[in-house]
Order: sequence, then C-alpha cells, then structure tokens
Amino acid sequence: MARTLILMRHGKSAYPDGVDDHQRPLAPRGRREAGLAGGWLRDTQPPIDAVRCSTATRTRETLTATGITAPVVFESGIYEAAPETLIELVRLSDDDVATLLVIGHAPGMPWTAWELAGNRDGTAAVELSRKFPTSALAVLRFERAWADVDTGTGELTHFHIPR
Repeated sequence: MARTLILMRHGKSAYPDGVDDHQRPLAPRGRREAGLAGGWLRDTQPPIDAVRCSTATRTRETLTATGITAPVVFESGIYEAAPETLIELVRLSDDDVATLLVIGHAPGMPWTAWELAGNRDGTAAVELSRKFPTSALAVLRFERAWADVDTGTGELTHFHIPR
C-alpha cells in the first residue's frame, strides 16, 4: 500500500509578553493560513487517517484551524525534534494508516522533509529548499510500510504554502 506523509509547520504565532515559547498561541494570520492549509489538504490530498501533533499551543491551535478531524496523538517529542526523532515517530505508525499528518516546528519539519525526499531536483524540492514558512506543507509518498521509511525513500510530490 502506498503511504502519504504530510509534514506541516505550525501557523504564524503571536509573541505575547510573559508567555514562554511552548505556550505561544497563533496570531490571527496563523489561524487564517492554517485554515487555508486545511482546505488545500481536503481538496488535493487523500483523507488523513491519523495526526501526530506537537504539544505546543501553536501546533494544537494549527490543527484546530485546519478542520482536520482524524484521530490525533499529541507528542511532546515533536517539539525541537531532530529529523532522526521525527523519522522514528513516522516508523512507529500503525500499518492501517495510509495518510499521516505531522504538525511540528522548524527546523524539524523542513529538515525531515529534505532528509526523506529521494527526489531533490524537482520543483517542490527547490521551493522547499528556499524556505519552509509557517503553515507550509510538504507531501511525501512512500511505496513501503511505515516501518521501512528511511532517508531518501520518499517522493516529495508537493510543497504548498497557503496564502
């Protein structure tokens, strides 16, 4: 079964005084762009079967704004995760999950997308290499089980910046 992995960076966050980084909420622009991202996902991608989301406030609010209602697991390890950690998280996905959405942070999301992509010369890869702004989405396809996902084994099919 083909698998689809969608890596999403959280929406634009606010910077209220006295609020630590993990608790920062989304800014109005972040809610709007995350909503646009959710619409794009519903219009262009297979239905999402499962979500793994950082426990940070801005990632939780991003998920809510997308309108995605798939079962979600909040993972504290996504916050400040290196690509190796995120790839291991993907490998642990259930076999019956065909499409997985992971919502996290920079630099983890862009670095992981780059590491997993076996095709780094296409249009999507060029765009991804320039910048991975807030609410951006990298879509990778795999012709293997989640447990066998590794560096360079995915095809980066889309890189979308909802604006």
